[in-house]
Amino acid sequence: MRKFFAQHRTITVMLSLLVALGLMAGSVGIRNNQATPTAVQQIGNTVASWFGGIVNYPMNSANGSVSSLGQLLNAYTENKALKRDVSTLQQTKLTNKTLAHENQQLRAQLKLTRSLTDYTTLNASVISRNPSAWQQQLIVSKGQVDGVRKNMAVLAGSGLIGRVAEVNPTTSKIELISSASESTNQFAVAVNNDQNQLVNGLITDYDLRTGTLVMSEVTSADAVKAGSKVTTNGLGGVTPKGLYVGKVVKTSKGSDGKIGRIYVKPATNLNDINYVTIAKLREE
Repeated sequence: MRKFFAQHRTITVMLSLLVALGLMAGSVGIRNNQATPTAVQQIGNTVASWFGGIVNYPMNSANGSVSSLGQLLNAYTENKALKRDVSTLQQTKLTNKTLAHENQQLRAQLKLTRSLTDYTTLNASVISRNPSAWQQQLIVSKGQVDGVRKNMAVLAGSGLIGRVAEVNPTTSKIELISSASESTNQFAVAVNNDQNQLVNGLITDYDLRTGTLVMSEVTSADAVKAGSKVTTNGLGGVTPKGLYVGKVVKTSKGSDGKIGRIYVKPATNLNDINYVTIAKLREE
């Protein structure tokens, strides 16, 4: 039965082709002899157009599919290239930001070195800082062979950050001013009070919450103004006199109503130290 219908379908298609070709031929002949198409010619044109559409549809569909696939592949390639360009741009921006920050620190370090006219100086980079002792110490890239000696003052940014605690042949351990370790030799500092008199004390602690140094054991009960400069006083013979430490932020009173503590904002961000200057007085 299927074979029978298949044969009849083939015969029907062939007859349709013959009729279409005949109509097309007749239409052409009539068109050559008349200015206006006749009804037969119009029918022939319609049938020819319909048949041509059937024949061309698969080819047009195939061409459209190929074109769409090509556009999809081009879009994928372009998208991949754009993502790569964005990633490269972000990396470049990050690198530039890092270099700009390092350049800023180096400029500050150079300015600091030039200001230490009474000292011989040696610049070094920070090579290690233990997270468990972040506020206590760090390791720098200069040591005994470079002329580093124990107890030399260490500065960064705009002021004092610590002193040399241990010297190795090519590296040194720096004891930070923010160290609250019991084994730390406390830093002796001074600040002027309201009467322009010197108030001495010791840096004994570091407030992690506010990022301030705590000056206690002060020698005067007179008020100290916020914004007053704090410098080393040279007492104890360990750290030279006159090195800038920071500015007074606030004070607190003890149980007797007198000044018990002075809070000092460090001259340098103690959490962001990459380069240091090791200094000693020229007459030493």
